[in-house]
Amino acid sequence: MNSLYDEALSALHSVWHRRWIALAVAWGVCLLGWLAVAMVPNSYESRSRIFVQLDDALAEQVGIGVADRKRDIERIRQTLTSAVNLEKVVRSTRIGDTINSPKDMEAAVLELAKDIKVVSQQDNLFEISAVSNDGSLSDAENAALAQDVVQKMIDIFREENLAGNRGEMTETLEFVNQQLAQREKELEVAEQRRLTFEAEHPEMIQGGAANQARLEASRSELRNVDADLAAAQSALAAIGGQISGTPRMLPGAAPVGSRASLAKAQGELAAMRSRGLTDSHPDIIALKNQIATLQSAVQNEASSVSGMPNPAYSSLQSIQAEREANVQALQARRAALQADIASLTATAINNPEVAAEAQRIGRDYDVLRQQYDKLLRDREELRLRGEIKTEREAVKFEVVDPPTTPRSPVAPNRPILLLAVLVAGLGAGAGAAFAIGQLRSTFATTAKLEKSTGLPVLGAISRTLTEAKRELRRKRQRYFYAATAGLGVVFALLLAVEFIQRGTVA
Repeated sequence: MNSLYDEALSALHSVWHRRWIALAVAWGVCLLGWLAVAMVPNSYESRSRIFVQLDDALAEQVGIGVADRKRDIERIRQTLTSAVNLEKVVRSTRIGDTINSPKDMEAAVLELAKDIKVVSQQDNLFEISAVSNDGSLSDAENAALAQDVVQKMIDIFREENLAGNRGEMTETLEFVNQQLAQREKELEVAEQRRLTFEAEHPEMIQGGAANQARLEASRSELRNVDADLAAAQSALAAIGGQISGTPRMLPGAAPVGSRASLAKAQGELAAMRSRGLTDSHPDIIALKNQIATLQSAVQNEASSVSGMPNPAYSSLQSIQAEREANVQALQARRAALQADIASLTATAINNPEVAAEAQRIGRDYDVLRQQYDKLLRDREELRLRGEIKTEREAVKFEVVDPPTTPRSPVAPNRPILLLAVLVAGLGAGAGAAFAIGQLRSTFATTAKLEKSTGLPVLGAISRTLTEAKRELRRKRQRYFYAATAGLGVVFALLLAVEFIQRGTVA
């Protein structure tokens, strides 16, 4: 511990012994450092915040969602600092006053790209900042230039939002119009080809595809008519059975045996017909003969009986007449469908090539017509979207914080740099004095001399000064203190100048 203490004292003594060298080095380092700090231009930064409105009810009605507008804003943010936009900024500000060649413009754009930042603070809040540190301009001019650059970036943001939407919609509509015109020409050619074909083949006027569809529809309808006809015939037979079992006159004493037999026979006949048996079937023929015999017996029995008319019998006869008319209508419809199917089938069989050609022409025309109608709807939808995006500005924004006017530089931190240079100068002076002391073969203490030579040191002789020497020494110390204080005064003056300059900006 004593050794370290002795070494520290020895170092301090060495520096103090050569204090004028340390002071000279400190002054030199400080003057050079302060000059370098003074040469560094101040950087002034201007900021602005933009709020983007993403909610629009009308835009959502036509399919422009929030996600679409977010993508548009992100695209604008990413392309805002492109070389083309930065060149616009250079030309519209005083940065372009010194541009004389494309090479100068390229260098200015690259330098400006480092000084501009577009930061997304939230989904719909953006901050634009610009820094100006042109050494050829004054502090006030640099501050004004930074503000001008931010304002120009806001103008470009607005132009990109509006002009970008208009440009995209215009290009899209032009493409759709070209496709629509092409489809229209193709549709006209297909329609003319169809008309020519129909004029040459009037029997295929509906077209091959239409004939095939018509044939399938007729067959399907025929199956439905057959089912309805079978049900109607069954209902007619049932009502006939009910009529047979109902007396025509009331009251009456005629035996009911014949009527019961007749009703049973008519019910069996209706059941056979519902199973699909035709009138030529032997069972049907036998049953019909039996029914005819029973009907004659019933009529004979009824003629021998007197009484009043039965209203139920009259009602059943009305129902029977209605059902007979329904059966006749279904039979007529069935015959018409069979004739239509036969005609269409014969046409397809007799002219297979013509039918195939008609089917192909009709199919091509239908496809082109569908494409044309779809493109027409798409064009109207795009036109509406474009009008909403441009006229109503689907992406609206407002400047929350206008470009600020810088009052103080953001860089460099000159007071800290001046202090750092002062500390570095003092350190350099002390280091230089200590290094010179180490290079010279002198010993500050007897212990150091004894350690270096390996011989015992018996004592040391103190230095004795005369009164004139002491006065000279005191005078030199005053000079040293004054020079050291002068270093601090220069530092204080530089700080004062710095703060005064900051106060006079803008």
